Amino acid sequence: MNFNEVQFEFAAGTKEQLPKSDMPEIVFSGHSNVGKSSLINKLVQRKALARVSAQPGKTATINFYKLKEFRMVDLPGYGYAKVSKNEKQRWAELVEGYFAQERNIKLIIQILDMRHPPTDDDLEMVDFLYRSNYPFAVVLTKRDKLNKTNQKLQLEYYQDIFSTIEDLPMIEFSAQDGYGKEEIKALIESHILQTE
Repeated sequence: MNFNEVQFEFAAGTKEQLPKSDMPEIVFSGHSNVGKSSLINKLVQRKALARVSAQPGKTATINFYKLKEFRMVDLPGYGYAKVSKNEKQRWAELVEGYFAQERNIKLIIQILDMRHPPTDDDLEMVDFLYRSNYPFAVVLTKRDKLNKTNQKLQLEYYQDIFSTIEDLPMIEFSAQDGYGKEEIKALIESHILQTE
């Protein structure tokens, strides 16, 4: 599966603008500033396909990237405090609108910052994915910011937090050196290739 043949396809700012779901979709979800764009760029080996925002909470659209076999869907980052109430409301309606549609979602990659405990928003999102029976995996970013001892401790900490969720894939990732990239790609491929 070629991850390098990719193009930006569409940005939807309201649920009415969402394109038809006519391909398998891999969804990326996470807190503002968690490294979502960096992860997408690393997977497709592009420096700036997904725009890395200097200002958290800036990506206010659902961005669609088209590959040959599937689409990557980049949800706007949640939980940024400085966003207005109206903006938070619009975000919620947009994301809820996306999940409320009949969409061919193959896998949701829930991204968490390995250095910190999950926020309430993170836990809420994981709970929503779990209760909705979506296939999802947890990717722990910013691994390179921790020393070896803390990498091990934080991984165990996260495994403990989500120990009640059976068979939850959990992958450590670093945008710096690409650690975990191949594992994430293999996971995406296995979900794309699963028959309906």
